[in-house]
Amino acid sequence: MGGKIRQVFKYTAYHLLHKWLFFFFLLICLPENNFASDPVSYGIHVIPYPQEVSFGGEDFSFHKKLTIVLDRDRSQSDLFTAEELIRDLKASWGIAAEISKKKGCHTIRLTRHHAPEKTGMQGYRLISGGNTLVIRAKGEAGLFYGTRTLLQLIQRTANGYKIQGLEITDWPDIKKRAIHYDTKHHQDKASYVKDFIKDLSRYKINILVWEWEDKFAYPSHPEIGAPGAFTLEEMQGFTRYARKYHIQIVPLVQGLGHASYILKWPQYADLREIGASNWEFCPLKEGSYDLLFDLWDDAIKATPGSEYIHIGSDETYELGSCVLCKEKAKEIGKSGLYQLFVNKAAEHLQAEGRKVMVWERPMQWERGPAVPKRVLPVKGLVLSESYNYETPDYTYAREARSAGFEVFAYDPNPGTEALFLPYLYRIRENKKQPGALENSYDFVNAAARSGAYDGVICTSWDDAGLHNQMWMLRFINAAEYAWSGSKPGLQEFMASFFKNYYGDSVRNMERLFYLLNDGAYFYMSSFERNVWHYGEIGKTHLPDLPRGQIIEFDPYWNTRYRTMIERSGKEIQEMNNAIQIIDHNWQRAERHLYDFEIFRTIAMLVRHTALTWQDLSAVEHAISRANSKTFISHKEACDNLLTAQHILEKSLERRDTVFNDLVGKWEVTRWPKGMSTRDKNYFWQQDRARHFANRRPDMTFLIYDEQLLDMEGYLEKLKAYIRYYKNFYKISDNNENN
Repeated sequence: MGGKIRQVFKYTAYHLLHKWLFFFFLLICLPENNFASDPVSYGIHVIPYPQEVSFGGEDFSFHKKLTIVLDRDRSQSDLFTAEELIRDLKASWGIAAEISKKKGCHTIRLTRHHAPEKTGMQGYRLISGGNTLVIRAKGEAGLFYGTRTLLQLIQRTANGYKIQGLEITDWPDIKKRAIHYDTKHHQDKASYVKDFIKDLSRYKINILVWEWEDKFAYPSHPEIGAPGAFTLEEMQGFTRYARKYHIQIVPLVQGLGHASYILKWPQYADLREIGASNWEFCPLKEGSYDLLFDLWDDAIKATPGSEYIHIGSDETYELGSCVLCKEKAKEIGKSGLYQLFVNKAAEHLQAEGRKVMVWERPMQWERGPAVPKRVLPVKGLVLSESYNYETPDYTYAREARSAGFEVFAYDPNPGTEALFLPYLYRIRENKKQPGALENSYDFVNAAARSGAYDGVICTSWDDAGLHNQMWMLRFINAAEYAWSGSKPGLQEFMASFFKNYYGDSVRNMERLFYLLNDGAYFYMSSFERNVWHYGEIGKTHLPDLPRGQIIEFDPYWNTRYRTMIERSGKEIQEMNNAIQIIDHNWQRAERHLYDFEIFRTIAMLVRHTALTWQDLSAVEHAISRANSKTFISHKEACDNLLTAQHILEKSLERRDTVFNDLVGKWEVTRWPKGMSTRDKNYFWQQDRARHFANRRPDMTFLIYDEQLLDMEGYLEKLKAYIRYYKNFYKISDNNENN
């Protein structure tokens, strides 16, 4: 028996050793680059992930002091890159660095000599090892981007810091990587705008398409700018600031459509396509161009040195409706009216030295309905809208480029859901569908690898009034795949994003995003919020009020709203879980702690919404109990009515607390929505598109549906009935009277 055991042991040990040697052989023989697409296994979370990475050699280890050496023929931009690196090392890591002409004990060498040709002007090579880390780049932007990667490679050690021994050769798949920054329904403070620009530069974004609407004080027509709008000088300052970070600000001043911020003013009403709608200009009225040329010229002055201007001009719902346009449309069609407007705008703006971006699909002008006369676009337009690009091989995008048009890949719009983006799943036609993150990933990485585009634009419509920080995962996702379309995978990117953006110690962030995604849909399905976009879905009522001497009462509320009551119970638990994750990570996060404060206000508002359903359920139960006590004890009946009163009072008090806390937290980085100043009152008028955030001039758009329920009025009626009931039955607080 013992011999058999020994034989089995020898056999098992032999095969275990054989397998270990086999895996060891694989480990040492596989090319190092095979692991480059797996940043998690190496502990690096660089976004965008570099095109080529090889690991090996000695780590670049150091304590709290570094020397930075620049070329003798350095430019002012190179000097700024070094100085910015010094600031970031100090702010993020507590590492002291200084520029020197000579190498120190631990040196970072920044040079624009001997960079690989394939890196181009935006790429770089980074080599880390021993006592020196070298970044080589042909262009100023490339050198800056190399330092942004460097900052993401630093790791703490027991003795200080290190950057793994590695070599990175990196360049972008798409050279122009744009973020659309929409401020139509809010205005961020100047300090936030600068922080936002710097944050985008960390991820190698190089264009910020800023949709101003009325958040710019147009010098030619100052009434259009909202109170507190940024001045010409402030916008010029932002433009110069962004340029240092290799980002150009492109003004987006809406033209044909989306023009409520202009056409709401009575003095411009005659320029409307139809008088009843403030949404769009008539393209056949010369006054439309006189006004818009003034505004666009102001925008050009506000963004000196920028290459582009965006004139929007999409969603022209009433185009071709006025008498003049109806006749013209018979000849050239509605698409011809659109093209006529764009062409006239482009001719003016191109003469001013700007390339003109417009929301238009490649070759759309050739695919519309047949008309007697087709209007073709002027040469040089930049096309920035094309849903799915019609064919797998991007036929129309390629055709448009060959015809002389620049084409920006349009990162699919995530939706207009309130509070939080549908990152992890979306609901369309009452069905769960892949989330916005997956849709963006599927499109942008394929577009980047296709070579069919001059640029990519990632949009962020402000229709629902989200805090701008809620868009950051979307922006950085687009930055990742526009730069490097081949890697990493989506799950790997998300894991890297949470650690990269918030710090290595955060936990359960994907779970948190799912809970907020889910909670936002619950919030949107509560009361009449979805009516704004989806039409008649049924009105929410309050429980029946008691009446008469014997508490007449029709119990229907808990039956009618059983599904929402059950959902609200589940949602309360989910938001409690979300708040627990938020509070835990707020203590552990190293960066962007403010996001967790915003996350918490969202979770609290969703939780309050769920609690309101529970409150109204409890109110009906209390009135029902009062009804059942009518012929047993008037005092007990009255006590139950008072319980209903107290539930309502606490619910309204909670709403005020949650809402005021949300407003206070959001206004850390933005000015009060719809604010007036000493010199100017805010002029509010709803727009034709019925944007969720434009339902009210201020932040009460978030609780407007609750206000429409009129729980305050209901409470006053209930209190009046309680007074009547107590008086009728001579009920005092201390004595029961049957």
